[in-house]
Amino acid sequence: MCGVLGVFSAGREAAPLAALGLFALQHRGQESAGLAVSDGTGVMVYKDLGLVAQVLDDRRMPSLRGDRAIAHCRYSTTGSSVWENSQPAFRLGPRRTVALGHNGNLVNTRQLRDELDAGTGAMVGTSDTELLTALLAGEPAADLVEALARLLPRVKGAYSLVAMDETRVIGVRDPFGIRPLVLGRLPAEADGSHGWVLSSETCGLEVVGASFVRDVEPGEMVVLGEPGGPRSVRFAPGREQLCVFELIYFARPDSFMVGRNLYEVRRRMGEELATEAPVEADLVMPVPDTGSAAAAGYAERSGITYREGMVKNRYAGRTFIQPSQALRQRGVTVKLSPLPDQVRGRRLIVVDASIVRGTTTRRIVEMLRRAGAAEVHLRISAPPIHHPCFYGIDTQIERELIAARLDRAGIRDFVGADSLAYLSIGGVLDAIGLPRERFCFACFDGQYPVPVPYDAESHKWVLESRSEVPAGPPVAPVG
Repeated sequence: MCGVLGVFSAGREAAPLAALGLFALQHRGQESAGLAVSDGTGVMVYKDLGLVAQVLDDRRMPSLRGDRAIAHCRYSTTGSSVWENSQPAFRLGPRRTVALGHNGNLVNTRQLRDELDAGTGAMVGTSDTELLTALLAGEPAADLVEALARLLPRVKGAYSLVAMDETRVIGVRDPFGIRPLVLGRLPAEADGSHGWVLSSETCGLEVVGASFVRDVEPGEMVVLGEPGGPRSVRFAPGREQLCVFELIYFARPDSFMVGRNLYEVRRRMGEELATEAPVEADLVMPVPDTGSAAAAGYAERSGITYREGMVKNRYAGRTFIQPSQALRQRGVTVKLSPLPDQVRGRRLIVVDASIVRGTTTRRIVEMLRRAGAAEVHLRISAPPIHHPCFYGIDTQIERELIAARLDRAGIRDFVGADSLAYLSIGGVLDAIGLPRERFCFACFDGQYPVPVPYDAESHKWVLESRSEVPAGPPVAPVG
């Protein structure tokens, strides 16, 4: 996860555009936000813990001047949720200036840290982004583009990056394209010049008035800020295996990926789910907002009435991407409230996008039972998550995953539902309409496109013991 955005605005102030675009990506990270900006002579960085609106408010914008910027909102997958790990990461070194924002997660973090130690490098924080920034700052190369081209072949894992020095903004996508990154064009200025925007999702383009041009390709760098417009630099062969969970859950429903509108993809997943797992009931209702599109599709295919049965608190964040299990559990009751008059005495089909740890779903079922539901039938528009993700989702410990510990009957009993069914991998692919090899399904099938060192030090806190930054909390078991 995380949201990244880059702007080269051709003579216009870039910071307000970058901050506005980052608002559209807030769903990708809630722990910290930040922005780096350059006027062509120097880079200024401002970042802090908190939401985009709290960090990049109107008081900050006037001091962040320049026509180049990168921005980031963080969901932690390596390193604690502390200020030192907020992004963009920054280095002002003897070789070059580097500011970097990262969406994804590396799997050879220990080897890269050993490489940094051998070069007498130093780290301020404990994230893999901080590690990349330190390595880039010390890489012997003529400029930042060459430094990236030299370093990235040694980097393993998932990464979509926005990087900048004093004059250029650079977008990078790993050779498997596991995390998304798109390029857009701003409307022309009076002199005919265009600005350019890089964004994790197309929704980050639309809010700033940019039009979608294309995806950044796997294994490609796109360099902004040079004469002649964007320049493409290929640093590795590419073969896209986009994280399918982006389409199922993470990305905004108004975004487009692989040429598909995600609301429509999710609605079709609901249709496939109704075909695969029918049940007699009175109402179909979503878990808002993640299950809304799939619930609509389920209702359309099944002919059962669609009804809202819960209200979402719009001021509550996404519970799935909270940095600790305790916060996730407390967040459910703040986020969702049942509508007793809608659910009382009725047999409900409750549609959601996933069950990861099970605790959120269990509390939802309990709330609906207390509100008087006669039956609760859970329908999940994704397959069971059996395996950890090492590419940017905070599920790197297998014992956290309820489907890795319990069979479907056990999960049904744990969450307290009358029945439980998941969409098959085949159903997901039918809804998307593209072949399986285009996507990473590792959390469902265990087939990791980038080999993962499955050992005790490959988890979220791998760098904590080698820094002054306080160590993160232990992982709480499910239930």
